[in-house]
Amino acid sequence: MLPINHMKQALKNGQPVYGTMLVESASTAYVVMLAHAGYDFICIDMEHGVYDLGEVAGMIRVARLAGLTPLVRIPDLAYDLVARTLDAGAMGIMLPRVETVEQAQTLVRYIKYPPEGVRGAAAGRGHTDYRSVGPRDLVRHMNEHTLVVVQIERVEAVQRADDLFAVPGVDVGLIGPFDLTISLGAASMTDPEVEAAIEQVLAAAQRAGIRCGIHSNDPQQVAKWKQRGMTMLMSGSDAQFFSSGARRTLSIMRQDESAPVADDGAV
Repeated sequence: MLPINHMKQALKNGQPVYGTMLVESASTAYVVMLAHAGYDFICIDMEHGVYDLGEVAGMIRVARLAGLTPLVRIPDLAYDLVARTLDAGAMGIMLPRVETVEQAQTLVRYIKYPPEGVRGAAAGRGHTDYRSVGPRDLVRHMNEHTLVVVQIERVEAVQRADDLFAVPGVDVGLIGPFDLTISLGAASMTDPEVEAAIEQVLAAAQRAGIRCGIHSNDPQQVAKWKQRGMTMLMSGSDAQFFSSGARRTLSIMRQDESAPVADDGAV
């Protein structure tokens, strides 16, 4: 039996899902740690991350075994990137810098098997957990369970949000607030014009009946947008977790350096 995409089911039911981004570490142990920490999904970043497809495939396999939903953010809209990451077992694709209806339509076509799209079929690969599966079951299951995420990062995308979210097959509009801040020429992601743009995207998603989400390194900001109705909730990355944890630990060890150190003769 092919695995159900529990993340997509939860989003359909209006339930929040929690994830983070992987950008530096290809360690499959790290993937298992995130599963034990209670995350629902990971997004492996091939846009800004350091990964090749072999590393991505390994992390995907472990995520599936650990009960995490693996998504991949591809760097650009190219059929081979979509098809190969999905065949490796990714249960969803995120496309950055979406600005036009044509981009959203093409993404859906690349992800879906005929008649909904143009994805070429292979079985006995990562997406079927290396099991054999018939063509009808493959098409039905993958077209139903693969998550389609368009990332809203530019002013033009905000202005076209209603049209983008009306594209059949789009499941989530996910806001990239850092890029959106740059596109707006704002100084901070909490500036009023940025918050107004995010509200505009959220309202468009609600009108279209799809889900909205956000990825921010500030979990308090993510929690705030959850209260306003967002359900695909992402914060931080492996790089941020390591850096912040390392700084916090070192700060604690150094906190009493100004005090005299007692010499107890230990060596």
